[in-house]
Amino acid sequence: MTKPVDDLEAIRLVVEALEPFDSKDRERIIRWASEKLGMTAVETTPKSASIPSMTLPPSPLGAKKDIKTFVTQKNPQSDNHLAAVVAYYYHFEAPPSDRKESIGKEELIDACRRADRKRPARPEQVLVNTYHSGFLDKTTTRGQYRLNSVGENLVAMVLPEKQESKATSKTKPQDRTKRNERKKVKGGPASKKASLSTKSK
Repeated sequence: MTKPVDDLEAIRLVVEALEPFDSKDRERIIRWASEKLGMTAVETTPKSASIPSMTLPPSPLGAKKDIKTFVTQKNPQSDNHLAAVVAYYYHFEAPPSDRKESIGKEELIDACRRADRKRPARPEQVLVNTYHSGFLDKTTTRGQYRLNSVGENLVAMVLPEKQESKATSKTKPQDRTKRNERKKVKGGPASKKASLSTKSK
């Protein structure tokens, strides 16, 4: 027989799975799970209930930043990643008055200008490509795209991409030069003369 569905057992499993995470991660996991299951967001607090005043928690990536600082911090290495970073910024990190549920080519161009990055030749195509890569979703407005859970995970958890440090790459030629210099000293004229004199004796 199939075991009957038990709501309390399901709640216990969900709680146990979420316990190791902090509040912000729990909210994000629940939101992603809801999207995966095709569920709509549910208002959990009755509108009539009084809510005590409190200080709002910081955004998922910490203190508010301007878009130049944010793009520099995330350091996207492709146009698709850049578009996801811009969408994330306007959804989570921008000042409340500047936040947007979706972005278009204007926001992408403006972000490149403010962050001192090269502007894509076809910014509207970058958004299309980012959509096909699975980081953005289309909206009902033509040319507008909304960050989805995959793009949110990319920006919050994956970026910045790991890169070989410049310091490491710079030290390698110096190390080779030092090794060559040591070889020259060991195999130089003075050492050869000493070797010949030893043999003649």
